[in-house]
Parts: sequence; C-alpha cells; structure tokens
Amino acid sequence: MEQRPLGRCGLWVGRLALGTGTWTRGTDEYEARDLLAAFLDAGGTLVDTADGYADGGAESLLGELLEEFEVRDQVVLSTKAGAVPGTQRRVDTSRAHLLRSLDTSLRRLRTDVIDLWHVNAWDPWTPLEETLAAVDSAVASGKVRYVGVSNFSGWQMARAATMQQAMGRTPLVTTQVEYSLLERGIEREVVPAAQAVGMGILAWSPLGRGVLTGKYRHSMPIDSRGANAETAGWVQPYLDERGRRIVDAVATAAEGLGASPTEVALAWLRDRPGVVSSVVGARTAQQLAAALAADELELPDAITIALDDVSAPILGYPEFGWAQRR
Repeated sequence: MEQRPLGRCGLWVGRLALGTGTWTRGTDEYEARDLLAAFLDAGGTLVDTADGYADGGAESLLGELLEEFEVRDQVVLSTKAGAVPGTQRRVDTSRAHLLRSLDTSLRRLRTDVIDLWHVNAWDPWTPLEETLAAVDSAVASGKVRYVGVSNFSGWQMARAATMQQAMGRTPLVTTQVEYSLLERGIEREVVPAAQAVGMGILAWSPLGRGVLTGKYRHSMPIDSRGANAETAGWVQPYLDERGRRIVDAVATAAEGLGASPTEVALAWLRDRPGVVSSVVGARTAQQLAAALAADELELPDAITIALDDVSAPILGYPEFGWAQRR
C-alpha cells in the first residue's frame, strides 16, 4: 500500500486506514482478528479507534489483538477522546476529561504511547486554550506522539491550529472528518483551511455510511444498518434522490471499469486534494477486501469529472463568493 505524509510532519501512513467503530458491536473478535490480519498483510499501517466506540470495547479488543499479533511497532495507532454520548453534555474536552480519557485508552490499548490522538469534537463549554493545553501536556508527558482534531468546522480547526503555531506549541497535524461522494460539505471551508495550515485530512465514512457500495440500490438488505431500527437514521439521509443519482453514477463507472462501486468511490476520494487516508470501517473480511482493492484502481479523467459533476456541493458566498473565484 502506498504511504503518504500525515500533514506537515514526519509520520507517513497508508492511503487506506482500518476503522474499528463496529468492533464488539457488529464485528466480533474473530472477525476483527481476520480484518486486522488482512489489513496488515496488504501493507496497511494506520488503525483508527476511539474511547467511545462500544463504550471502550473497540479499544480493548484492538489492544488485545495488537498484543497477540506482536505488531504494535508496525502500526500507527490512532484514537480519539472528548465525545461523551448519552450524556447531557455530549462533548467534554476539558483538561480533566481529556487526560483521564487518555490514561484509560492507554490501558485498554495495552500500550504506553498513542501515535495519533484526536480531540473528537468541538466543545462550546470549554475554552479552547484549556483543550490545547491538555494536548500539549499529553505530548510533553510522552503518552502521545502526534495530535489532531475531528469533526471541527473550518474556522474552529484553523483557530486551533494557528493558536498552536503562534505559541510555538504542539502542531495539529490532522483533521478527521466525514467525506465522500455523498458528503462533500468539507470542501467549502475545511479543505482549504487544512491546506492553509498544513493539516492532512483523514476521511471517515468514505463510503457514505455504506450507501456508495450500491447495496441499497434495489432493496434494503435485512442485515444492513438501514434495516435496523436503531441505525436506520444514520443511513437515511443518503437514500434520497440526490443520493440515488450519485450511487447510480458510481455503479455505472464500476461496470465500465470492471471494478466494484466500493473501489470506484474510494479511488475518487483517495485522489481528492488534501486527503491523506480514508478510514474504512469494514465489518467483514469481504468488505475489507473490496476496499483494499481500491488502492490499485486508477480512475480515468473522464470518470473523475463525471463523478465530480454529479456530486458537486453547492458553493456560494463567502466560501466561493465574487472575490474568491479562481
């Protein structure tokens, strides 16, 4: 797998990352073991998790497997802290919470250092200075090597990055955000902001929450998230008329190239400006194999342009206003 620099830092990672959001919830330990083995065999390096996935279950399982495989030094280990789902607050990036969460993640992951640690969301109740001071403390302690943010808007990310730069403190190297042919909203502000401050983009849900695989084109698979009452709301936003047009275009391109819709969608995203890696949350080895095949697929310019056009986001003032058109 081709490796890329992670923003403006010396760490390089593979163009596809392994996500663990379903581990212990939808993906059991046997499936997770197969996923990790296949990912490493393909030359993958970046494995992404979070302290909130399955209430810590994903971190714990990942830690067990890394120890079992004896591959900790081969993996770029990424986790996140700050999200507190199921609570009134929902986000807590206070110094107390972040540093406590970091210690818990280290225990679960059975390691003494996190390679890449993300602040999982913007916290309107905590001063940004406090959050960034906690980040600096984590790095100074030797428990974290590199840091980034996740789900920040363009101005939030740029403010955090420039504050760190102005003070000569720990640089923010990545921003992890949802990005796919079905969700291109980050192109309005996040992408240009990331490029301006030297942060690499890690794309989560690169397959549009599974919709870009084409599995919802003609029916609702009974074992899918869309058919599950608890998760249907997660998929539903992309099952509209616009989504159908985009998925049909991806399927048509795949047929012409002799590839799968998964490969086409991931190849398109891989080549977008600023994207370092796409975090693939495969639930099965078969899904992961389809995703890994995308690393070898090169899209013809005509297909890339056609996919750009059918999925183009609405850009207007001020992000693409009269004074900013090129």
